[in-house]
Amino acid sequence: MGEAEHRVDSLNALSLQFDAEDRAAIRAAVKTLGRVPGDCGDEYHKPPCLTASGDLSDHLHALPPVFGVISAPARPKKSRALSGSIYEEKAGFARAHRTGTSIRVSGTTATDPHGNPLCAEDVKGQAAYTLDKIPAAVGSLWRATEDVVRTRIYLRGAGNWQAVSRVHARCFRGGLPANTLIGGVQVIGPYAVEIEAEADVDPS
Repeated sequence: MGEAEHRVDSLNALSLQFDAEDRAAIRAAVKTLGRVPGDCGDEYHKPPCLTASGDLSDHLHALPPVFGVISAPARPKKSRALSGSIYEEKAGFARAHRTGTSIRVSGTTATDPHGNPLCAEDVKGQAAYTLDKIPAAVGSLWRATEDVVRTRIYLRGAGNWQAVSRVHARCFRGGLPANTLIGGVQVIGPYAVEIEAEADVDPS
């Protein structure tokens, strides 16, 4: 077998025996640890950018913006994030707009850059996809979800509010923005949910 074969070593770990002193030492060590921000899947969303190969902060100080950012002509305090959606060009809007310390994210749905609806008949999937795009837009102009101060959720079917709320809670568990949720809305297109957001930049 090659050097990459470590099944026996892995099995040996199961034979370790810990006494009361060992457990006390482990508990004491755990108490000194800080909480890593985010959750599984957030490794590249939030510093310290932990991956299978370890902490990347020694050579990765900041992640590149997910979306392209353009400045407003003759308006140095204004910038816009563009996700590349064909509807942004067709309808003449940006995914997010920053003026000074304020960021506003357009109503966002589960739509790919080519304009194709995603997660049909899956309201949780639509909410999750949408709530990936919103922090990406905010992060492209400033930082991520912690600076989002308000969200508005529009639901086609009011009966889906709990499922969508759980997705929202998972996305914003570290920021807890103000929120409005409205059901029975005629959302344009084959979508069950549309979400918009606002963020306040805190340079401190």
